[in-house]
Amino acid sequence: MSVITVFNGLFCEAGVVVKRVLDATDCRLVTDQEIVADASRLSGMAEDRIARAFQAKASVFNSFSHEKEQAIAWMRLAVAERLVEDENLIIPGFASQLPDPSIGHILKVCLISDRKARVAVAEREEGFADKHAMKLIRKDDEDRAAWVKALRDVDDPWSGTLYDLVLPVASTGVERSADLIVEQLSNAAVKVTDKTRAAVRDFLLAARVETVLAKEGHSVQVSSRKGTVTLTINKHVLLLEKLERELKSIVSGLDGVLAVEAQVGKGFHQTDIYRKMDFDLPSKVLLVDDEREFVQTLSERLMMRDMGSAVVYDGESALNLVRDDEPEVMILDLKMPGIDGIEVLRRVKSEHPDIEVIILTGHGSEADRKVCMDLGAFAYLHKPVDIDVLSETLKAANEKIRAEK
Repeated sequence: MSVITVFNGLFCEAGVVVKRVLDATDCRLVTDQEIVADASRLSGMAEDRIARAFQAKASVFNSFSHEKEQAIAWMRLAVAERLVEDENLIIPGFASQLPDPSIGHILKVCLISDRKARVAVAEREEGFADKHAMKLIRKDDEDRAAWVKALRDVDDPWSGTLYDLVLPVASTGVERSADLIVEQLSNAAVKVTDKTRAAVRDFLLAARVETVLAKEGHSVQVSSRKGTVTLTINKHVLLLEKLERELKSIVSGLDGVLAVEAQVGKGFHQTDIYRKMDFDLPSKVLLVDDEREFVQTLSERLMMRDMGSAVVYDGESALNLVRDDEPEVMILDLKMPGIDGIEVLRRVKSEHPDIEVIILTGHGSEADRKVCMDLGAFAYLHKPVDIDVLSETLKAANEKIRAEK
């Protein structure tokens, strides 16, 4: 039996098609939710942080935290372990893009319909109005396009180059679409062979290597063939030979790795800078201050010290970003228009107690200091602050966060 992967657009009746294929075969279903749960178990990352990788919009801190890349690496390992254990699977959804496309016994299917037909399905099945359905479809298409771009470096998520079978469900019909998938399982091109099983083992080794590198703060493209691991660096780095030596030293001793090669990819000469994540430094710092020039300069100085930061200029924006991105450390001014710093601190520590908040103010009193510390602030500093003092305070807050995790 072959493995089937099914990538689909929203409101393309993919669930019904997959159900029919399941009924007609002895395949077992592996959902996105199961892969996320497996990846969470393997990595220790929270499931919601892993699932966020499916969204087109990455965290504002991602260039330093590499959280999306880490999530993809662990999900890839989760899928690889499933493929080694079982050759009778259907993997629909976002996870369908995770397996190495060189694995020959995977039948790669895409289910899609034109937007008019998808809107009609949304109205018929969910009772959604046209405008609401279109909004959901556009957002989902955006997420899926970004996902395919990240994993396959292809702009069109429905491109026939990615699949063995592209089925327009609206015109083909649900029943016939399912029948065509089942029929293709008898195609010799997708039969399980010793060669295709070897490709699965190569994929598993590459996935393991990728997660080991992620644990060390690295994010590179990994492939494997017969024990030879190839590491591809797709972002510019000044000391390339030093990075290559470091990567090779991490990978060389791993079980199953016979040789390691390093190379630069097509993205190496672009403007992106390679950043290794330093777990001893905070990578998700939110700066909240209405003095724009001051806070922008502070952000630049922290980045020069390899601390990733984002900037907002008022309390309401800070609370919105906390909700969407959940920073690890916040540097917070007290006197701001609208929601002031004390109220921001109160809400953050009430709703997100794991976030450490450093108060940095030029107007605070001893009474303010006491209120802030009673509310759970990590530290209370005065402007102007020595950057080394602030850096050490940030590191101490980061150490507390890591210890508690």
